[in-house]
Amino acid sequence: MTTRHDRHGAQAARRSLLDSRNRFWKTADIDAPPSTAQHLLADMVTQGELRHIRKGLYWRGIKTPLGMAPPSSDALAAELTDHRGIGPAGLSAANALRLSTQIPRRAQYAVPARPPSDGDTVHFVNRSARRGRAEHALSPTDVAALEVLDGWDRVIETTTNEAMSRLASLIQSGRIDAGRLAGASGTEPGSARVRLRYLLRSAGLPTLADEVPAADPRTESKALAGLLAT
Repeated sequence: MTTRHDRHGAQAARRSLLDSRNRFWKTADIDAPPSTAQHLLADMVTQGELRHIRKGLYWRGIKTPLGMAPPSSDALAAELTDHRGIGPAGLSAANALRLSTQIPRRAQYAVPARPPSDGDTVHFVNRSARRGRAEHALSPTDVAALEVLDGWDRVIETTTNEAMSRLASLIQSGRIDAGRLAGASGTEPGSARVRLRYLLRSAGLPTLADEVPAADPRTESKALAGLLAT
């Protein structure tokens, strides 16, 4: 009786898996004993109906002549992290904001917590000290803005004026939430805060700029010199 029940459960689970599209699966998602569920998942990987992502995690996407298409980097990053306050980092951030044409080999994501291990297509950057990002529920675009303001000279390809104009327009259009950036700024590095204050004033938001904690004079002087030089 138990064996028949397990077999029917596995058949129902298989139908659910085959009917799904663009979602992740774990053993716990399947209404069957763990050993049965694991065997089913492994079989479906062998049959090309699932893609094995990492231990205990599988993906059901779109089948192609080359096999099951992988999940997008954004979908994988969201699945592997508590995605509150996560967003693009480094060159991925600059590219997302159209401040650089460079695309890193692995998509880069900043995580305001201890990050998971990297995957084949994603690289996680530890931003556990920057807890304001999670506390103020920053969107991925908000996070990208802070990452660019932090890595400024290393990641942007445009001139400073072009970059500031682009970021200001994103604030004015509402795609970047200036209030959340100001609220989260207390846990950001000093140079990023200097550039954020400059950006908010450029966007016509001097009151919000004043809410961003000032950096020490030396850091402020150095960061402003880099902005005013171009």
